[in-house]
Amino acid sequence: MGWTEVPVDTGSPAAGAVLLIGIPGSGKSTVAAALAARFAAAAHIEVDALQGLIVSGGRWPSPEKDEEADRQIFLRARNACLLADSFAAAGFLPVIDDVVVRRAHLDFYRATLTGVPLHCVVLAPGAAKARERNLARDKTLTTDWSPLDDVMRAELADEKVWIDSAELTVAETVDAILAATGLTPPPA
Repeated sequence: MGWTEVPVDTGSPAAGAVLLIGIPGSGKSTVAAALAARFAAAAHIEVDALQGLIVSGGRWPSPEKDEEADRQIFLRARNACLLADSFAAAGFLPVIDDVVVRRAHLDFYRATLTGVPLHCVVLAPGAAKARERNLARDKTLTTDWSPLDDVMRAELADEKVWIDSAELTVAETVDAILAATGLTPPPA
């Protein structure tokens, strides 16, 4: 078989895509990796890693007004959606994790990721727990992002799936996501 004959897409796309959102420290990356690991074919798309691909000119979000950083938030979301659509078409369940606290940002995901149904899950352990987790992890943040919790709760209050993971283990959080989304990993 030649390279031009190698099929990339399976003909049976993934059942959907999962977008795990929340403030920094809410457990998105850890839970996304654990959720993806429950499936026989899944991909974890860590949006912070996409930002890290920018070699020069990259601007990370900051509390100060920065139009270029805001533009790059949407650029990385678009790239996450492109990857998710590609993985889904190839039969892999994409699990995206991103800090999303504004309605416009979430609406952008919904408008851009169109290949499969999008299951949005808000991880909401609370500002105090997220701050505690941020202080305890290797990935040290220099900015206290816990005030974003109030913004997220105000702008995204109508989202259907909210999981308070403050007292849940990673496995319990994954179980709650599976129950809320109806996605079913294959039996072990």
